[in-house]
Amino acid sequence: MEETPPALLDSLNFQGAIHSVRDVLTQLAGEVVSYDSLWQFIAIVAAGIVGFLLSRLPLARLKKVAASRERADILFHAAVSAARIVWPLLSVVLLWIITPAFEQFGLKNEILRVAASLLNAWIIVRLITANIRDGLVANTLTLLAWSIAALYILRLLQPVTESLDSTIIGFAGVKFSLLRLMTSMFVAAIALWLGRIAGDAAQAQLRSSKKLTPSMAGLLGQVLKIAFIIVAILIALQVVGVNLTALTILSGTLGIGIGFGLQAIFSNFVSGLIILIEKSVKVGDFIELQSGVTGLVREINIRSTLVTTNDNVDILVPNEEFIKSQVINWTHREVRRRVRVPFGVAYGSDKEIVRKAGLEAAEDVEWTLKGMPGRTPQVWLTKFGDSALEFELVVWLTDAAVSRPARVIADYNWALHTVLEKYGLEIPFPQRDLHLKSATGLNVTVETRQAKFESGAD
Repeated sequence: MEETPPALLDSLNFQGAIHSVRDVLTQLAGEVVSYDSLWQFIAIVAAGIVGFLLSRLPLARLKKVAASRERADILFHAAVSAARIVWPLLSVVLLWIITPAFEQFGLKNEILRVAASLLNAWIIVRLITANIRDGLVANTLTLLAWSIAALYILRLLQPVTESLDSTIIGFAGVKFSLLRLMTSMFVAAIALWLGRIAGDAAQAQLRSSKKLTPSMAGLLGQVLKIAFIIVAILIALQVVGVNLTALTILSGTLGIGIGFGLQAIFSNFVSGLIILIEKSVKVGDFIELQSGVTGLVREINIRSTLVTTNDNVDILVPNEEFIKSQVINWTHREVRRRVRVPFGVAYGSDKEIVRKAGLEAAEDVEWTLKGMPGRTPQVWLTKFGDSALEFELVVWLTDAAVSRPARVIADYNWALHTVLEKYGLEIPFPQRDLHLKSATGLNVTVETRQAKFESGAD
């Protein structure tokens, strides 16, 4: 095993902390084995049970409030955080009521005081980590914060911090105490966490605003979130001890090189701003791109736009594609649109019966717009085909049909086939007539299978 450098060994000074821990543990051990400790433990268990029973009603109310929020805004996070601490909060209130009561009756209450103080620290930790999704980060912050609080309550924080402060670490010619390193890292982590939380809260608040369009609110929210995170990173670097002035020249040099590699990202960002300003594409529009992507616009973000197809497939389309390519917006000006469904019948069919059948088919389909003058269904004779009279069923669609193009066409084809069979209208196959102008020099031999068998032919 590699030996520790002598300079580092000389700087270690944990003897005072070890003696303090030993004294506190000895004192608590004496308290635990005493007769008064039994009543204190009973009081702690009773406070926990009563707090659990009293927390049922407010817990249900808080869950109901959180479930009623459409988005994860500030009120949602507040309800979730409060729901996580309502039981321990009621329990600790009961403990702080019981603690002076024990003193009035001449009973010892040191264990009650320690339990209530530790529960207070635990409540604060749960509030901090309530909305952290990363389990590792949440568990690390919980363990660190709870350990610091426990040391403070047990009156061990000062000797431990003195020992850490006297422990000097040398790296690359720079010496600093272990306490400073741990404090800087902790403050930096808290700054980054607060920056992300503030960005998420601002983003959720903007999205719930009725004064802004969903697209503008989403983009502004993301810009604010990035701004908060950048500020948090700068604070974290300053706390750790990184000289920001020295980074200015380096960041300028790297900015030129990185700029060439981030041209596509910057182009998508500017394209997103143009889309929001022009309002050519909005959240909730049903679009069709030149690349073949068809679906509903869900989100317009800094780099890309989220489009959900009718097959429930999420596609991230770069914003640049909305500027450079053709975009069909089915709901830009008006939701209602007209569709033409082609079909054909055999020559000799009664055109009036064909019209009647087509209008009946349109009436039977749920997507047909009804009761609006000038937008009633029509049947057009569009072409005299080689084998059929070619018609089109021209129908104005309802609002709900605009986002279901494939299903709409399928339903009209189904209805047309049903009514054509009902009225006996034939859907012809392609036909070809063969005319022979002269049969000179053309010999036709017809030989049956039986004759071939009798002649012994293969």
